[in-house]
Amino acid sequence: MTQDWLLVETLGDQPVVVAQGRHMKNFVALAVFLRRNPSLAAIQTAITETVSTGNSLVSITSKTKRVIRTEPVQMSDGRMHGVHVWCGPTDEDPPQRPMPGPFTWDLTAGTGTATVEYLINAGMDPAHESLTGRAFAEDIPSRSLNPDESKALSWTIDAAPDRTYCASWDFTDKLGGFRRVGWCARTLMEKNEDGSDHLMARAMNLVEEVSETPLSADNLANRILQGLSQPGVHRVIVDLKDWTPLKWIDAPCPYFNWRGRVQLHPEDRERSADRMTAELENGATSAVLRLPGNEGGWVPLHVTINKVELDGGVYGGLVTVRLPTDAELAEVGLLNGQPLNQ
Repeated sequence: MTQDWLLVETLGDQPVVVAQGRHMKNFVALAVFLRRNPSLAAIQTAITETVSTGNSLVSITSKTKRVIRTEPVQMSDGRMHGVHVWCGPTDEDPPQRPMPGPFTWDLTAGTGTATVEYLINAGMDPAHESLTGRAFAEDIPSRSLNPDESKALSWTIDAAPDRTYCASWDFTDKLGGFRRVGWCARTLMEKNEDGSDHLMARAMNLVEEVSETPLSADNLANRILQGLSQPGVHRVIVDLKDWTPLKWIDAPCPYFNWRGRVQLHPEDRERSADRMTAELENGATSAVLRLPGNEGGWVPLHVTINKVELDGGVYGGLVTVRLPTDAELAEVGLLNGQPLNQ
């Protein structure tokens, strides 16, 4: 066995390696990864015990006289996402352990739950971030494009159990630093507290090693997007089924409460939804819609939607949001003091 820490995901039928040191591995079965290692059986036993007890473990193999060390990777709800394992000579210490960050996405409810380790790995300040009730778009880097993001976004829109996802992303984090972060996730059906079935994505992230800042393969696409940005205009990719924001292309819009599934004003839903759905099949559609305000009530905004293919026949919506003009407000009867909080 290599003397790097192995991050082993344990949510499936068998333990799988998802990282070796600070390098991601795409769900490689542990037995395959360590097929010639004489300590394989002892390592498997140590992982099983760690998953069962939720505790760290140090053991010496009887035949090879090597030490096995394990550290649990546990979500805040108590579920074990994986085990960090190291096996080496008894007279050596393991290298510094990269800290995995477990997190979960309730794809049925549209909310996420993070751990402090996850936020730190993602370049966020835990003192200014919520751990529960997180919106998907809060955790997808904005103002950049990543080659693997379309796969992740389509994976979220076309959600199904028993799927896995593994990728490495380069991005500038919320604290202004460049970083490469590896992600692995698996979807599972689980019982919610009320007994209903929820589709969950249980995942881990890890800061990867970066020798130098690479030139992104999508650098041209990023320059084009930045060139198209306009003050006061905010673009976001959404799930067209329920209007859940998935990724902000520009800085997140400050005008309305976009966290979670976005509801339209009932009158606007009745007046515009059918027309916009029909127009969207043939291209773009637009309207002035009232969206939930940050402090309650409703905020009128001009919304333009384009249907975009994200990956393999899975479509999302590219939504452009801005404040409406007086003429646009007057056209829908919202200019002359009509209450917007009813």
